[in-house]
Amino acid sequence: MRKKTRSKVKYTDDKGEIKGELRVIRRGELPDLDALLDKLPEKTKVTLELDNSALEFSTREARKRNTSYQRMIRNLVRSYAQSHT
Repeated sequence: MRKKTRSKVKYTDDKGEIKGELRVIRRGELPDLDALLDKLPEKTKVTLELDNSALEFSTREARKRNTSYQRMIRNLVRSYAQSHT
């Protein structure tokens, strides 16, 4: 029977030092949260059938890049639409 070993977390030397000078940000200097929400693109949920090979490719590539396959497909469709508009 093999003994389970815990993997050790590796830390970097970066201690999160702040570069430059700090200053107080006063109320009103930052945009309203509602204004930030307005900048998000409107989305509509859809159901889409894909070939198994296309879905496997998307999930494999997304996993390599530490993102979701849905985001990759959404960005692919958006890029295609923008280049043909």
